[in-house]
Amino acid sequence: MIILDEPYVSRYLKETIISAGLPVLRNEMAQNQNFPDETALMDDAACIALMKENPEQKLYSNSEHALQWIAENLAFTGLPETISLFKDKAAFRRLLRPLFPDFFFREVAAEDLDTLDIRGIPKPFIIKPAVGFFSAGVHMVASDAEWEDVLLSLKRDINEHSSLFPPQVYSAATWIIEEYIPGTELAIDACFTADGEPVVLNILSHMFSSDADVDDKVYLTSKAIIREYLSPVTVLLRRIQALTGIRNFPLHIEVRVDEDGHVVPIEVNPMRFAGWCTTDIAAYAYGINVYRAYFEEKAPDWETLLADDNGDVYVILIVKPPADMLPETIGGFDYDGFAASFAHPLEMRPVDFTSYPVFGFFFAKMEGGNLQEAETFLHADLRDFIRIR
Repeated sequence: MIILDEPYVSRYLKETIISAGLPVLRNEMAQNQNFPDETALMDDAACIALMKENPEQKLYSNSEHALQWIAENLAFTGLPETISLFKDKAAFRRLLRPLFPDFFFREVAAEDLDTLDIRGIPKPFIIKPAVGFFSAGVHMVASDAEWEDVLLSLKRDINEHSSLFPPQVYSAATWIIEEYIPGTELAIDACFTADGEPVVLNILSHMFSSDADVDDKVYLTSKAIIREYLSPVTVLLRRIQALTGIRNFPLHIEVRVDEDGHVVPIEVNPMRFAGWCTTDIAAYAYGINVYRAYFEEKAPDWETLLADDNGDVYVILIVKPPADMLPETIGGFDYDGFAASFAHPLEMRPVDFTSYPVFGFFFAKMEGGNLQEAETFLHADLRDFIRIR
């Protein structure tokens, strides 16, 4: 069963639902998709009954907005408790303590941020909302002198993001401070089968402009990336499964790999793959339909897929306005012009930038692993493509 919700449903996901005959919760977002009459749109009672009748029923959502419906209607499945273990970053750190006993983290209530003495906290550290999404409110603090400016930014983040997402997705009531993990950051789409076996569906490398950068702008996937990290990532997922016993569960997990090859989790986003349907990049890069792979338990044949490698890299670019540009001054974005600035564009997915702080998501291929276009985008402010009111 699938729950569709804001902010975005891709055409690829919609076509998969139709071709695979997947049942969908009948809500406003699903009804707005104009599915064919034969699509199984089910009301709340029917979806709840389906989950009760079949304890092995798989559930997926494209959006964490659906977590509220799950919490209110599916308590009998145990899913809300499992989701909370992952979605609450402090609870997640407590869960992982047996695996990473020396990892430093600390919880701070929002009302205590103004009086927080950071002088004794090891630096650099990351501070972020214990329940968050889309890198909202994530900041690095490298020195005591930076704290005053970061604190002001945190307060702006609270005002800006609290109204965009439900409390199950973003909550500024509690913040977590944790040690900075140096190394390569990966974002992994994976799931657990009915037997609890982990299946890796894609591995993305998060590209940053500097060590201090925590923004979501560029993600890369390639056969070389899969080949390097598939085994250690699978080992980590097995260790998480041993702690939780989870089965029939999709997730998007972010990790850092240090210089010694240790894979340290940053966070797990439950019940979904990469947000805003950007998980669809796996179809371009490897011909993998991640939704079917999860529901039909068809694990990718990575040995065969990785056998022939021409070095191409597939990228997701998150196209955002400059941080210093007031939203009310933006009149439009030249999507066609932006896509045409790349040698091998694959797909441009516009987003309503008047409702969300992003113009859209762009897929492209970088032939032979030449990342110059991605590097240029990473440092660009995109003003040439923005129409001012």
